Amino acid sequence: MHNTLSLLQATDFPALHRERLTTLQVNLGYRCNQTCLHCHVNAGPNRTEEMADATIELIPRVLAARGLSTLDLTGGAPELHPRFRWLVEAVRRLGVKVIDRCNLTILSEPGQEDLADFLAAQGVEIVASLPCYLEDNVDGQRGKGVFERSIAGLRRLNALGYGKPGSGLSLHLVFNPTGPHLPPGQTGLEAAYKQELQSRYGIVFNHLYTLANMPILRFGSTLVSKGTFGDYMQLLKASHNPDNLEQVMCRELVSVDWRGRLYDCDFNQMLGLPLPGPATLADLLANKDFRQPIQVADHCYGCTAGQGSSCGGALDAV
Repeated sequence: MHNTLSLLQATDFPALHRERLTTLQVNLGYRCNQTCLHCHVNAGPNRTEEMADATIELIPRVLAARGLSTLDLTGGAPELHPRFRWLVEAVRRLGVKVIDRCNLTILSEPGQEDLADFLAAQGVEIVASLPCYLEDNVDGQRGKGVFERSIAGLRRLNALGYGKPGSGLSLHLVFNPTGPHLPPGQTGLEAAYKQELQSRYGIVFNHLYTLANMPILRFGSTLVSKGTFGDYMQLLKASHNPDNLEQVMCRELVSVDWRGRLYDCDFNQMLGLPLPGPATLADLLANKDFRQPIQVADHCYGCTAGQGSSCGGALDAV
């Protein structure tokens, strides 16, 4: 696999500073039941990295000590970590919002048959990846049968109240382009997703988030292999919208890897660009100011191109 960090470090991306810290985004490990082309984590079934128990047990303490409002759980498939449910229960007892970055097929994995019920009982917000509402497109990107299992997962979540008005159970979907292109407008695509999923499968959800593919790890390596890395970076830079700089999530988020090390964002984590020190999760228990400069490189243009593309979807509503 091609390492794209050397192609990204010489950058003219504008300087950024963290304004405040509200969200802890934690990668529990790289094991996943899927292997997706666009995956910036390079996750898959054969990955063995996972967060140690001692580090997991620090997370509720950090959230309480710093008064953080949100825990954003990622992977791999975060639900595959053996302490996932313990962590969710501990954090929800604190009144902190938990976001689960769910790939939907995990809901039908052996041993996870009651996962959807658990998430609903805990009031976990689900951000679920579904790159298209057409079966051929999804299976082409993620493997045969993934779309059918994803639809079954969405129906199960709907049956529990997810995505339905007044239920208090939020269900959001995520769209990634299948190639080196910017995502289309989020508002129009959300309307199309809602119409197609409702009419074809009776599925409802709250919002669609459109995310640009990052030129790192598996996707970045594919660009290099095809000789299109430079073209994609040119597209991202040409589409840079400075108005998006005020809304990128790294301004109020710290990312934690499976070893407990801290990063400005999930993408910096995957590139191996930690906070100075390197800082660890335990440092968040101390009375330290984390409003320091954010490490930037050329991949940051992926978050500001066009409508923008942070962890919560498009930044520019226009």
